[in-house]
Amino acid sequence: MSDLTPAQQQVLDFIQAEVSAGRLIPTLREIAAKFGYRGHRAAAFHLETLKRKGLIKSEPGKARGLRLSSPLIRLRSRVVDIPFYGTIPAGFSGDREQDPDGCISVDVESIGFKPTRNTFALRVVGDSMIGKHICDGDIAVFEHGPEPRSGQIVAALIDRKNTLKTFLIKNGKPFLKAENPKYPDLIPSEELVIQGVLRALIRKAAA
Repeated sequence: MSDLTPAQQQVLDFIQAEVSAGRLIPTLREIAAKFGYRGHRAAAFHLETLKRKGLIKSEPGKARGLRLSSPLIRLRSRVVDIPFYGTIPAGFSGDREQDPDGCISVDVESIGFKPTRNTFALRVVGDSMIGKHICDGDIAVFEHGPEPRSGQIVAALIDRKNTLKTFLIKNGKPFLKAENPKYPDLIPSEELVIQGVLRALIRKAAA
């Protein structure tokens, strides 16, 4: 909300996070402890401001008589930020470093899973995965950590070069397969490190 002070926005974000996690709206004591207030007065002031601005409402007769009042506020609580680390080649593998490039905000329901601290996103560059309907410019969302199963799409570091391909195992040996006949399979000569398994794809409409 543009008319909230940074402190008020922090309190509102804290309330949203607690409600989104299935917990009750925090008490004055919990808010004060969260933000290091010496007493309850500052917490009470922020809650009164949020009530005055229509963002939370009182429910008389209840021990914790507050609730979020706006459907938009409840909707925003499902929006999460995913770290964005530049691009990944979907073509011939690239050897340049990936630098953090901010984050992307997504609705949990729109991507079909709840991101974790190991979730990250990369923008696809190239056409080697068009057979899996992954196009140049798409944003691919990955989960770092789980061992890939044969047939899953992965972000990988192969012989110190990064790429986006299908992970396969043949005769007990892993390799990476392009989903476009113009590109060859990639067989590691030194190492193959799986950086993440594809979990979701985000595509912007053409202009």
